[in-house]
Amino acid sequence: MDVEEYNSMGRDRVSSYSILDPALPPHVDETKLLRKIDVRVLPILFAVVNISNALTLGLPAELGLEGEQPNIALTIFFVPYILFEIPSNVLMKKLGPRVWLSGCILCFGIIMIGQGFVKSYGGLLATRFFLGLSEAGIFPGSFYLISFWYKKEEAQKRFTFYWSTTIFAGAFGGLLASAIANMNGIRGLRNWRWIFILEGIATVLVGLASFLCITDFPREAKWLSREEREFLLKKTGANESHTTPVTTKDALAFFMKLEHWFAAVMYFSILVPSYSIVYFLPTIVQALGYSTVQTQLHSVPPFAAALGFAVVVAYMSDKSRMRSPFIFLGLALLIAGLAIMISIHGAAHFSVEYAGLCLVAMGSFGIGGNIICWYMMNLRGHVERSIGSAWMIGFGNIGGIVATFLFVKKDAPYYHSGYSVCLAMAALCVVSCAGYGLLIWRERNRITKNKKETGDLAKEPLYL
Repeated sequence: MDVEEYNSMGRDRVSSYSILDPALPPHVDETKLLRKIDVRVLPILFAVVNISNALTLGLPAELGLEGEQPNIALTIFFVPYILFEIPSNVLMKKLGPRVWLSGCILCFGIIMIGQGFVKSYGGLLATRFFLGLSEAGIFPGSFYLISFWYKKEEAQKRFTFYWSTTIFAGAFGGLLASAIANMNGIRGLRNWRWIFILEGIATVLVGLASFLCITDFPREAKWLSREEREFLLKKTGANESHTTPVTTKDALAFFMKLEHWFAAVMYFSILVPSYSIVYFLPTIVQALGYSTVQTQLHSVPPFAAALGFAVVVAYMSDKSRMRSPFIFLGLALLIAGLAIMISIHGAAHFSVEYAGLCLVAMGSFGIGGNIICWYMMNLRGHVERSIGSAWMIGFGNIGGIVATFLFVKKDAPYYHSGYSVCLAMAALCVVSCAGYGLLIWRERNRITKNKKETGDLAKEPLYL
């Protein structure tokens, strides 16, 4: 019995067919297995770090940063992060997710602790560079791993769960910074140093736990029974070994396809406003006249709104088995929010401006996970997904470099240039999403036609 026949039988949650060995009757409870996978795969990947709150707690003043030096400190992170995405995924294929991801997380935490003791601008640049090098393996590698554990109609909720780490980094980073603001002077250290030290310690603990808790790909997962493994491999169609090498021919063939370039531009254009919110929301709110602690507290609600929107969209997207309509909905909110921020100013209109910030957060963070899932789950096999996840996230993070120079002090308090660039990026995201969707629609029609001619109905359809 193939997957389509299985689906046509009302999705009976208890399977009684063999996958790799037709004579084997495994009797697998799919609902129980899905819960088991959720518990083993997702929670340990949930890690949060950011720097934006430290910029409002005295870091620039103590290190003597002037002009665009704070922006450069943010930017230097992305140089190794972008360059080492694809090599990192290749290494993860070779070493396995458990070893590679946990090693990257551990290194990140150690360097983060070191960042809490920097004494100069040069020291800050050095730690930021090595943080970027360490994190190059975490984000794309985690999405690459998650993509092999779920079917398309199960994936968006899980991708959003992991993507929400970026939302929590903004929301709870602000709350954490508010609490740590009261630690100023403890052990002779300023409060911004404690942010890095405490978050670094937490990340080191997560890294140590990861050696025991991060799972490998389904074929190598020892915590699955043979029956569960066979059931899962058939269900997801992920029966290819992760040791399949990535060749130069594979890479050239990949980059010859136009849809991969549209996908990279989609992610790049949504990350410009996303990173702008992460890095500069506290700065933007502070420009309205709030104290340091009030700035941190007022930085939380926009991320809470983004998280709520992302969760609702994820469930609706999986239920409808569509991605693009919800992405375009988020882009509409993003454009509306940016229009408000550009056109309405002044303390008398703070509520309207603040609502605009919430719309910007919802429209950028709320759909970032959808864009990644839409693209990743339309890729097939280890070769495509290892290159594709790194390519999309690596190219997209050029948006992080752009974002670090959009909201500079000389443009305060209205930041017309920053908002205008973000609005242009939102428009570019609309165009690139439409282009990618058109290519997927054409490819889906071609596959459907071939299926009818050959009678091969095993492959899952591409999602629009």
